[in-house]
Amino acid sequence: METTREKLKKVFDSLKGEFGYKNKMAAPKLSKIVLSVGTGSKIKMDKNRNDFIVDRIGKIAGQKPSTRQAKKSIASFKLREGDKIGVMVTLRGEKMYSFVDKLINIALPRTKDFRGISATGLDNIGNMTIGIKEHTIFPETGDEELKDVFGFAVTFVTTAKTKAEAKSFFEYLGIPFKK
Repeated sequence: METTREKLKKVFDSLKGEFGYKNKMAAPKLSKIVLSVGTGSKIKMDKNRNDFIVDRIGKIAGQKPSTRQAKKSIASFKLREGDKIGVMVTLRGEKMYSFVDKLINIALPRTKDFRGISATGLDNIGNMTIGIKEHTIFPETGDEELKDVFGFAVTFVTTAKTKAEAKSFFEYLGIPFKK
């Protein structure tokens, strides 16, 4: 089976006819992948929830995530400046490619009633965001803690210039879009 890194080496040859690339540097590439979880108001009820989410996202991503704090206070949400409201990790390099392989080949097939990823997650500048409803689809997380299931967002940042370019690039990588 071909890995993501091997596919990316051939992306120029496969997409140059469709988009008229004259140089390998013009072909789209993955820049980074960002995993983010909003813990929000649930942290007020359970103080250990952030630590649990940091631990699980760290296992899924393969590196330690950072906690995000509120930038300003919002009284109607009972939110104070400096409260921890999220967890985020940015993947680059080899960890990024191994995460893409794991997501496409292991995690998405384990999703219940999976029919493909919606193309509405693509934005006009070539990036794509996928929402994952349950973190338990990844093999690093044990199924024993089913009471603490959380969802997170995965954002693929690319160098593609248009939405069509990005969609072709992601299809070449093997991202299963809805028909």
